[in-house]
Amino acid sequence: MLPPLPYQVSDALREKAANIKLAAFDVDGVLTDGQLHYGKDGEQLKVFHALDGHGLKMLQIAGIQVVVISARASQALQKRLSDLGIAECHLGVSDKLSVFEALLAKHQLQAEQCCFTGDDVIDLAVMQKCGLKFSVENGHFIVRDIADWIAPLRGGNGAVRAICDLILYAQGTYPLGQSSTQ
Repeated sequence: MLPPLPYQVSDALREKAANIKLAAFDVDGVLTDGQLHYGKDGEQLKVFHALDGHGLKMLQIAGIQVVVISARASQALQKRLSDLGIAECHLGVSDKLSVFEALLAKHQLQAEQCCFTGDDVIDLAVMQKCGLKFSVENGHFIVRDIADWIAPLRGGNGAVRAICDLILYAQGTYPLGQSSTQ
């Protein structure tokens, strides 16, 4: 038996989360803390949280399609997503809504079956289209205002894991005892 989630989740939110088949995520400010670090040769350095990675793996184990849509592209990000087995990566994207609409067609899904986690105004168009909108504690106030739920953690510090846990709890598919490379 699982312990209850440690945060408030309405019945309406649980109902929406129970129908999710595709979970899409922004990167900077969601999977990372939003800070941009550059090495001496100009390469981007990113820090990811292992809890977030394990949450994304658990979504995949549960049969939920995990997608990343980011305005930035970097080798560090590509390596992390590859390590997590996330094949559906759209990096360096300025028009996130067009990518999202193409994903709906490709996977033959309705917008209500999809969620998106964003933190800044570039994410608004996708968030307004999808069935379930998530943000993070340190998201921009306009994005937090339209979110159905704001993770009680900051981006890059376990917020994505809280969102994954919520979805998995709502679907009754939390994979206790299974390991994965985070």
